[in-house]
Amino acid sequence: MSFFDDGEETETRPAARAPRAPQRPRPRRPQHAGGAGSHDEHTVMVRRRVAAGAGVVLLIVIVLIVNGCLKSQKTDALKNYNRNVGRIVGESDQQVSRPLFSTLSGASAKPTGDVETQINQLRLEAQKQATEAKGLSVPGEMDAAQRDLLLTLDLRAEGVEKVATHMRTALGGQAKQASTLIAGDMESFLASDVIYSQRVAPLIAQTLKSGGVEGQTVAGSHFLPNIGWLEPATVLARITGQSPSSAQSGQLSPGSHGSALVGVSVGANTLASEPTLNHISGGSNPTFTVAVEDAGENPETNIKVDVTVTAQGKQLKATRTINSMQAGTKVNVDIPVEKVALGVASKIEVYVEPVPGETSAENNKNTYLAIFGP
Repeated sequence: MSFFDDGEETETRPAARAPRAPQRPRPRRPQHAGGAGSHDEHTVMVRRRVAAGAGVVLLIVIVLIVNGCLKSQKTDALKNYNRNVGRIVGESDQQVSRPLFSTLSGASAKPTGDVETQINQLRLEAQKQATEAKGLSVPGEMDAAQRDLLLTLDLRAEGVEKVATHMRTALGGQAKQASTLIAGDMESFLASDVIYSQRVAPLIAQTLKSGGVEGQTVAGSHFLPNIGWLEPATVLARITGQSPSSAQSGQLSPGSHGSALVGVSVGANTLASEPTLNHISGGSNPTFTVAVEDAGENPETNIKVDVTVTAQGKQLKATRTINSMQAGTKVNVDIPVEKVALGVASKIEVYVEPVPGETSAENNKNTYLAIFGP
């Protein structure tokens, strides 16, 4: 072998390339009929509609709940106002009016200091009631009734204050002059009764009805016991405990004076005192037969008897006079009352006005509850 032959044999040859691994074909994605996009979009739309429907239902439920709560709050507010008004005017009648006129009756025979102290305390009580009424929570629908209620209680507070001032004059030896002033003060009480019965009570009843509030009773109020207190001669007689004629002359028959309420009936029905509920038939124009006794030691004249029927915030009043009675005798007086409400609970107040010289009127009055029917 030649030198050149050896070189060719030893020459380096390029290495052979490694074979490539075969590539697998990529799998094709399955094709859905109609396309995947349209299917997904339909599902989304359905879900949106269901969600929207649920939202509407939820909104309706929320609105109904809110409206129910608002209506309940409104009803409760009307009831609470009516209840508070009834409580305040009831306190005005019971805690101011009754003790006031009890103190005035026969005041000349009582210790002057006691009379003045009692009337001043009643003045403060009347002012407190007027102030309390100003602080009531008043539904907007009751604004008109509230204005008239405040006027009612302000008139009563002012009237008691004036009476307190003029009673100092009466107890200071000038009863005749003061009686005219006190009789004028009583007009404030009469005006308060008229405003309450003709404005406050009807407005409250009307508002309750328009607000859909049922089963509520509007309280009545009667501050002035009777119109006799508007007459100066009667005021003088009651303060001094004498008859109008003898009070002018300073004379009064010796011995006790007084009258008493024995009983009340309507037709064949003898009324039982409250809380008994009497059922009376015969229509809306009943006649009350009131039995009165001369409970003193002297004959009496011109005994006035009052019957007041209160129903649905309206008061009906009638008065009759017994011309004369002998000591220890009983007299029946018939007192008709017209246009009484039928089928509703009514409050009946019967009052025998004190005669001159009568020092206590506790047995002169009574209250009855009744339902009148056809």
